[in-house]
Amino acid sequence: MKILLTGATGYIGKRLLPILVGHGHEIICCVRDKNRFYTPKEFLNNITIIEVDFLKTETLSAIPEDIDAAFYLIHSMSSSADNYDEFERISAENFVQRINQTQAKQVIYLSGIVNDKSLSKHLSSRKKVEDVLNTGNFAMTTLRAGIIVGSGSASFEIIRDLVNKLPVMITPKWLNTKCQPIAINDVLEFLSKSLLNPVTYGENFDIGGPDILTYKEMLLGFAKATNVKRWIVTVPIMTPKLSSYWLYFVTSTSYKLASALVSSMKVEVICKDNRINELLNVKPMSYELALSKALKKVDKDNVVSSWKDSLVSGRFSSNITEYLKVPKKNCFIDRRKKQIIDRTFTIDRIWSIGGETGWYYGDWLWNLRGFIDKLYGGVGSRRGRTNKHDIHSGDALDFWRVLYANKEEGKLILFAEMKLPGEAWLEFKIINNTLYQSATFRPQGVWGKLYWYAVWPFHGFIFQGMLNKLIQ
Repeated sequence: MKILLTGATGYIGKRLLPILVGHGHEIICCVRDKNRFYTPKEFLNNITIIEVDFLKTETLSAIPEDIDAAFYLIHSMSSSADNYDEFERISAENFVQRINQTQAKQVIYLSGIVNDKSLSKHLSSRKKVEDVLNTGNFAMTTLRAGIIVGSGSASFEIIRDLVNKLPVMITPKWLNTKCQPIAINDVLEFLSKSLLNPVTYGENFDIGGPDILTYKEMLLGFAKATNVKRWIVTVPIMTPKLSSYWLYFVTSTSYKLASALVSSMKVEVICKDNRINELLNVKPMSYELALSKALKKVDKDNVVSSWKDSLVSGRFSSNITEYLKVPKKNCFIDRRKKQIIDRTFTIDRIWSIGGETGWYYGDWLWNLRGFIDKLYGGVGSRRGRTNKHDIHSGDALDFWRVLYANKEEGKLILFAEMKLPGEAWLEFKIINNTLYQSATFRPQGVWGKLYWYAVWPFHGFIFQGMLNKLIQ
């Protein structure tokens, strides 16, 4: 079957793709920027990549008419735009208009559980998208999930940050709100088994694990799974805004995502029924088992996808392609080069830079810069990296975004997502056994120039020290 997969570079899409390919389907991957799309070479014969932006109707013609079904996995919750709900509605309307022109028999939508009359903006937006999709000339299947637990999921990473960093937590009262978490593996099984399955046509289902827990119990469950003692005290004086800042400063999340999550966490998300479990013969795993599997993936450095690699986790509002060409005109550039001793060693060092590995020299200064960025509302350096030794275009890397990564070519280009009075690139490339390292800054106005001269004295030993360590 020919299946359209929207959100192919997202957290769910990246994990669903190999499952669909494994089932023998031909997959049409919808992406806004082909340069962000990476897939193993063994999948290439089974997929077609098309560039589509559902906010731009002129791009929709790229979707072929002979598709059999489609997955709608587009979500803008953590977008920097305050009216993300309006963008989501428009995207859904454009999607329906185009899919109505195809042969698609079914559309599968992953939404959020909505069982409260007073919905958060996030959950209300998801419900509105569902209503729009239900107007299409195809069979609609909606799967509604609450908290998704898996390596790299926003919920898992926030819980991990809180437990790892705070032995004692003074927390808002919404931590006593109940929810029904579900393992990412179970979400993927529900999605794949719903595909072109008539029993799911025209239906919406709540999907969740067997445990109904408060967020406090989920935090303590994570502490137990990692063999650490944690104490949690809830207080009624934390406003939603204070709660959002609390999450923002302690975890790797953006403020926009923290705010959206806090708003949603005040509403109970519990499944109304579990009839889909019998219909599709799925037995969801417990929260404890879901945590165990996620932690094993992290320990083995085998995280397939992470919410942090989404562009909305940083400052990007456009495609990375627009930044691929590093400018030279009207820029300050710190250029350094050095003969390499072992090409493989140096490339491996470059490909492991940042995250837990650090920047090889002056790490305390890199961390200080990340802390200052966080204070000013930037991304900081807590995002780290999804994998310790493997990076691809579009990945987040501390307060950088990977624009280009070609290991065979020996070339890596990073773009700064920290708050700056200008734009910054960091580039590594190996030519004829010489490593060229360039830090480029394009200032914006007088403040940009002053910023460059203020940090310039540190470049001498930070960048030279890093270059030396990449060689040695």
